[in-house]
Amino acid sequence: MEQTDKYAEALAGFRRLLEIMDELREKCPWDRAQTFDTLRNLTVEETFELADAIIEKDYNDMCKELGDLMLHIVFYSKVASEQNLFEVKDVLNQLCEKLIRRHPHIYGEVKADSADQVHDNWEKIKLQTEGNRSVLGGIPSGMPAITKAYRIQDKVSGVGFDWDNCDQVWDKVQEELGELQEEVRNGGSHDRVEEEFGDVLFSLINYARFLDVHPEDALEKTNRRFMHRFQLLEQMAKADGRQLTDMTLAEMDEYWERAKNRL
Repeated sequence: MEQTDKYAEALAGFRRLLEIMDELREKCPWDRAQTFDTLRNLTVEETFELADAIIEKDYNDMCKELGDLMLHIVFYSKVASEQNLFEVKDVLNQLCEKLIRRHPHIYGEVKADSADQVHDNWEKIKLQTEGNRSVLGGIPSGMPAITKAYRIQDKVSGVGFDWDNCDQVWDKVQEELGELQEEVRNGGSHDRVEEEFGDVLFSLINYARFLDVHPEDALEKTNRRFMHRFQLLEQMAKADGRQLTDMTLAEMDEYWERAKNRL
């Protein structure tokens, strides 16, 4: 009974959102003026705001940002329905069908006892039944490079193109670092140094995957940690009547160590 009530409340909330969207699209000049193209950048912005909330573990903000993304899904579907392209029900039904198709261990006879097996099945299903001509099909060209590298490696691993263990990946990192250092020492061209540097990053991202660490999240957390510490350094220096531009690196390092101990 409780489960039924939960679904009923969710359906009522979704229906309310659809009704509000219909009304806004009809009566609000701003909402009426929106198109797929005008919404696109706003959707990207909302996605980053959700990502910020997740990293900060701000669950109230996360709830709000998920609502904003839900609005965008409904908004796109409304615009599409006006152009007789598809309806929101088509979005939902296609999603449900895809989830069922990609979980044959739940809705079929396939066995999968681990998350890795489920992942591998997904990649095979995409190739066999969803029309993907390449294992790497579906990776957005505009995806940030670090996340794109992670997804490339993750996808090819799903069909068995992968290292056997973490030590092999670390050896590859060391190999790529050596090649970069050699290119720099030998005065290699900018293009060659850039290429070798890219190989180092790609191998490090692969190593992160084997450690079950998402490199985008790890780097973002390091960015935030650095910013918080540096801003505290600035505050402490200002409290002492000091200007960073008048300080030596050694003096700034002293404030940096104090900031590290505070955060």
